[in-house]
Amino acid sequence: MYYFDHSATTKPHKEVLDTFVKVNEDFFANPASLHELGVDAHTLLSRARKQVADMLATEETKVIFTSGGTESNHFAIHGLAKKMQGRGKHIITSSIEHPSVIESMKQLELQGFEVDFLPVDENGLTSVEDVTNRLRKDTILVSIMHVNNELGSIQPIEQLASVIHKTSRALFHVDAVQSFGKYPVSFQKLDADVLTLSGHKFNGLKGTGIVAWKNHVSFEPTIVGGGQEFGMRSGTVSVASAVSFSKAMRLAYENQPTMLKKYQEWNKRLRESLCEIEGIKLLSPDSAAAHILTISARRLKGEVLVNALQAKNIIVTTSSACSSKQTKISHVIKAIGVPDDYQKGVIRISLGTSNDDQQINYFIEQFTKIMKQVKGE
Repeated sequence: MYYFDHSATTKPHKEVLDTFVKVNEDFFANPASLHELGVDAHTLLSRARKQVADMLATEETKVIFTSGGTESNHFAIHGLAKKMQGRGKHIITSSIEHPSVIESMKQLELQGFEVDFLPVDENGLTSVEDVTNRLRKDTILVSIMHVNNELGSIQPIEQLASVIHKTSRALFHVDAVQSFGKYPVSFQKLDADVLTLSGHKFNGLKGTGIVAWKNHVSFEPTIVGGGQEFGMRSGTVSVASAVSFSKAMRLAYENQPTMLKKYQEWNKRLRESLCEIEGIKLLSPDSAAAHILTISARRLKGEVLVNALQAKNIIVTTSSACSSKQTKISHVIKAIGVPDDYQKGVIRISLGTSNDDQQINYFIEQFTKIMKQVKGE
């Protein structure tokens, strides 16, 4: 099987699975318990938390473990908005955020918050000038993703952070789910106030994620109870999930420079080959993240290409996994103004650690044949 849907999910590394099993076997106790087994579990949990914090350049007490990207984004957005609503209720985000951000914002609108959903250009980029012009005295939060999950557009996070911090009191949340392990991600690098990650996007386990933040940030808890996770997310912590997350994160962190070079080489080869096929339009801009290449076929349905490729043991998707089963046109595709005759023919090719040179060659060969067949050549 030739798997090119890594932005939807990745296969867990064996080392991560082994870690999960071992921790469940040897450190199964509740980390909140006072007995020796509980203390050992808590020590291991703290070690995993510190590893995550060190990689992101923050403190151990500024990281909580979650069930993944959706919960992390919900926690960050709702927790920050509720905590700071005494200073204002204005929030800024983009029109192409992940549904977990878009829907969280819509919930806040129903609760009296005012949300500006900023447009993007044809490359899926948010304008720094636009954000600057929308900032107000009552703006409390700006939430912009680092890498778009459908196009791979890399937002100008560093420039946005500079403007937000210099001209307002708003906090800056960055959804880094699609960028960690592919590009350098840390508070030192991006200068965000809050970062969210999901483990299964970098060969970790589904159901694992984190929220991390800087010292000056505080949240309104979204899950209350026994006070675990510094009172921010109550409930018995899965030590095995946390440790396996930190393991996957460390492997991705260490391999990131090497993998980025491979993604860049493969992306270049794919672009050069696919753009020569009549009726194919590259939707991902040249400046997009190297591991995501979204294309569209004129007057075809993406499902036709997905099925044809699957018959050749090639796995891709029509857009993001969160919207691929829906018949409506993706909000991202609409936002960048894709021509009508290309809107339904979208497929996303997303690269990962399981790919190699031979697979790239095979994809190009088979896709070229399929396009000739559907055009009757």
